[in-house]
This record gives sequence, C-alpha cells and structure tokens, in this order.
Amino acid sequence: MKRARRLSCALVLALGVGGFGADWRQFRGPGGLGISDEKDVPTEWSAEKNLAWSVKLPGAGTSCPVVVGDRVFLTCYSGYAQEVKEPGKMEDLRRHVVCVDRKTGKIAWSKEFEPELPEHKYQGEGAYHGYSSSTPVSDGERLYIFFGKSGVYCFDLDGKELWKVSVGKKIHDGWGSASSPVLYKESLIVNACIESGSLIAFDKLTGKELWKTPGISSAWDTPVLVRVGPKEAEVVVSMPKRIRSYDPDTGKELWNAEGIDRYICPSVVAHDGIVYAIGGGHTSLAVKAGGRGDVTKTHTVWQVKKGANVSSPIYLDGHLYWTSDGGTVNCQNAATGEFVYQERLTPNSGGMWASPVLADGKLYYVSQKNGTYVVAAKPKFELLAHNTFADDKSRTNASIAVSDGQLFLRTDQALYCIGKK
Repeated sequence: MKRARRLSCALVLALGVGGFGADWRQFRGPGGLGISDEKDVPTEWSAEKNLAWSVKLPGAGTSCPVVVGDRVFLTCYSGYAQEVKEPGKMEDLRRHVVCVDRKTGKIAWSKEFEPELPEHKYQGEGAYHGYSSSTPVSDGERLYIFFGKSGVYCFDLDGKELWKVSVGKKIHDGWGSASSPVLYKESLIVNACIESGSLIAFDKLTGKELWKTPGISSAWDTPVLVRVGPKEAEVVVSMPKRIRSYDPDTGKELWNAEGIDRYICPSVVAHDGIVYAIGGGHTSLAVKAGGRGDVTKTHTVWQVKKGANVSSPIYLDGHLYWTSDGGTVNCQNAATGEFVYQERLTPNSGGMWASPVLADGKLYYVSQKNGTYVVAAKPKFELLAHNTFADDKSRTNASIAVSDGQLFLRTDQALYCIGKK
C-alpha cells in the first residue's frame, strides 16, 4: 500500500493538482483516485459515537464535500425535486454553494443561485441525482463550481465571484449533468458532454477558453489525469464504445481504445500507466496509456463482461475494488481482470451510486438509503462496520471526503464531520 501511495503522490505533485496533505480538494480526492494516506480514521460512528458535529444543509445534493484548510465546501439545490412523488415546480429551483467552518460545524457563508431554465425534469431513476451533482474543485486559493447549462463559476474562498463562463446550453432531459471539473497546471478542465458535447479547458485565473475539443457524448464521468512519462500527462475520458485520451495542454486526441458498451458514469483510475475502466453494459477493462491512434489491439490488457453503472473503482496493491449498483462488493486482479471475490453487503444496502474511498486500510462504501459499509482493503472480504444515523433517512449519493483524521459525509439532509473534534 505504501508503494502505491508514493507513486500516487508523485503523480499528483507532478501534474500540479494539489498535494496529499490535510486537504481533499476535488472529486475523489488527490488525483481523483479515491485514496487517502490518512491514519487513525474512524471505522465506526453514529449520532452518539465519533461524531464531531453535523450541520443542516439548505437543500439536497449529490456532490461531494471538498476540504481546504479549515473550510468545507459543497453544493446543494432547493425549491424543486426534494421529493420524488411531489417534486414541485421547476421555476422554484435554486442552487447553493455552502462553506462550513470545519472547527465549529457552522455555516460560514452560503450563496444562492437562480438557474437557467429549463433544466432536466425530475423523472425516472437517472434524474434522481438532482441538480448539484458536480463536486467543486479548489487550488487552495479559489473555488470552482460547475452548474451545467448555468455555467462554470470561480470564487475566492470567501465567496466573492471572480468569473463565470458558459460551456453550452443543452440538457439531457433524462439524466441531467454530473461531471466534476479538474485542475491541470494553470487550467480548469470541464467535461461538458451534455451542454456542448465537448471537453473544454479554461485559464483558471481569468476564465478565458484555452481549447475546446468536440466529440464527447453520453459521458457523465469526471476526467482523470494520467501520468505516462517523466514529463508527459494525458487526460482520459471514458465514453460509450471508446476510451479516449487527450493532451491536457492542447486538447488534441492522443489515443483511443474499445471501451464500455453503453453510457458512462464511473471515472477511470490509473496506476503505473495502466488505465482501468468500468461502466454500464456490465464491462470492466484495462488499457495501457501512452499510445497513439486506435490502440485497441496493441494496448488492451484485458476486458471482462462485468462492471458497474455508476460507482468508480479504486486501485490498491494489484487489485481493483468497486461496488455494483445493487450492493455487491467486487475485488478484481488488476493484471488479469479475474475476480478474487464478489460479496453482497449485509444488511442489505439497497442502491449504491457513490464511489468508494480508501483510507487507513479500509474501504468506505456509501449506500443511498442504508448508511456506510466499511470493508477491509485486502483481497479477502471482511466487513468491519456498518454505520448509520438513526435520525437521518435521507438519500446519500456522495462519496466521503477525508482530511486530518476526519471523514466528511453529506446526505440530502446534513453534512457530518466524523472523528475527533
């Protein structure tokens, strides 16, 4: 595990996307890998045990919290689609950006936004992730928020708006928008597959468009930066039928390979130049990065007909860990794709859309309606704990953030800081 962490840390620092200190600044943490090097992280919790504080949120949301120093940021939506059976009127929809003081658990500031309408309708399973699914990203001085057709916002950490840009005005009426932005050197990269069918890079200080690459469709995954050589990086996006790699400095396509059959929600992960992807259509695969053109025949390592529709995987010590939508935890041999174990969580987890997080030798799997399952991070299944908050029955689709020995878990109802005060 230590070797994997050293390699991951070197990758993140080289790409200029933030270090592994106490902060958790983007979707799935440093490098988007879902891995923390924190120790002494809580295994068990409840409203009476290992809870530092909780704070009620101004609305629902499926974006993950991010942590920058003593501030925790997340997004919410309110006024519409709080209940499946009675969603209300779309014109009442509002979005929120919230900053919470991590020392006190009190809201430091909150901003409300009136969205550009119409948005996708709150109907059908895919739409139920709501209207704040994109996780913020921070460079430690600024906060970047993606609100789909309503645009990309840049704020300072005190909530002052610095710039705003549009990435397109289209919507997907069935599933909405979900991808999170990522930082690379001095640019912000946004997967605007819904809004304009493109991958776009902006100057992170001014919002000026640096490049725009078309041809991105049905890809709700967050781009991932992959280290290939000593000075080379790629930005990889999984989409229906193909995995595609682009030069993050220019947006030029570098390579592509046969990918997942259907729509894509899970982000890829990478280790030692190998890209791992899972997705709809029940497929998982591994492709070697660094090629040019169609590399399906030359760089595909393996492909297996089993995958997950929403949750992203984790790589650790030669194994991939991920969960299916229905709550089956999977462990694969990363070299061959062979399954080491497939175990259904008990008690029954119900639906699971959040991506797992690894910390302190433990995998944290968050279910939609039945709390968080903690599983030993090893190629033999061992359930360590099952944690719930008895007075919070609201939905949870967000991954956990890890910072300074504490876990930050958000539901549609509240944000929880789990661990020592």
